[in-house]
Amino acid sequence: MTNFLLIDTSTSRTSVAISDGSKSLFEKHHDGALSHGEVLPKLISEALAVENKIDQVIVGMGPGPFTGLRSGIAFAMSFAFARGIPWSGVCSLDAIAADVTSQDFFVAVDARRKEVFYARYTDGKRIGEPGVCQPAQLIPNQIPIHGEAHNEYPNPINFVEIFKNSVSYCEPIYVRRPDAYPAPVGVKFRALTQLDLVPAFAIEKAAYGKDGWTMAQLKEEYGGKDRMYVAGEFGGELIAYAGVVNLAGIADVLTLTVAESHRRKGIGRELLRRLIDWARTQKCDAIMLEVRVGNEEAIPLYESFGFIEISRRKDYYGPGKTAIVMRKELK
Repeated sequence: MTNFLLIDTSTSRTSVAISDGSKSLFEKHHDGALSHGEVLPKLISEALAVENKIDQVIVGMGPGPFTGLRSGIAFAMSFAFARGIPWSGVCSLDAIAADVTSQDFFVAVDARRKEVFYARYTDGKRIGEPGVCQPAQLIPNQIPIHGEAHNEYPNPINFVEIFKNSVSYCEPIYVRRPDAYPAPVGVKFRALTQLDLVPAFAIEKAAYGKDGWTMAQLKEEYGGKDRMYVAGEFGGELIAYAGVVNLAGIADVLTLTVAESHRRKGIGRELLRRLIDWARTQKCDAIMLEVRVGNEEAIPLYESFGFIEISRRKDYYGPGKTAIVMRKELK
């Protein structure tokens, strides 16, 4: 008998359940759009007090507002990793639809910004992938709308059947229309060379002080195998650099640094995009990175690319300086 731990944080409700595939062993939820990260560990603790044997984790991958959504996904991945068990992701809207008896209907949940995430269902089957729109855009269809507005939330008990019969998702279903990110004006991107190491070290010291790489470390990292470094140049001067290494099929971002005077211009975003593209060409399963707790400039950038927090490392950057470990699935 397989026991499933089921988690959903895609809406304003945090839901946790345990099922053996035929019956529910535990079900509980908490309502509150800003409390996912706080209440989820408590609900999990209550669930494990009832049944501690867990064979697989299934988590709702959205769509949903990303701040809440990532709490559930990160917890699910970390829990599965710690126990050495598999995890899978399902569409949260499908869990609402499973309890609807109408033949043709929409499921819609709050997307913030006066929009909703939605999907259309016919004869119990979802038509295409979820989308995002203003609520008024669904009304002219004259088709019933189920979901959060009518106190209908994803029921994680339904996740088991959805997992068995539907597409599995390995990345959050965040379907918000993307903002435009124009290429940084006047910046040339190219491969980093040995001649760049001296100016790169100057940027490193200015950015990180004594916590940065030494010149010896910079040379060692640059000369390693199975890695790629990219440079950003403006007016003939090095202003940014980034590196990534392929470690047995998992890419790891070694560094991503932009000179202070050139930040908030989209340069870091372009560097990260190139690192991810390289990891894909290497057929890596995922790409990971570390970022310091409190780095409110970098964390939203990584989240916008689909990275989610999977763990934390105390004293990673020195005494009292904790690192957030983030991962993005590439397959």
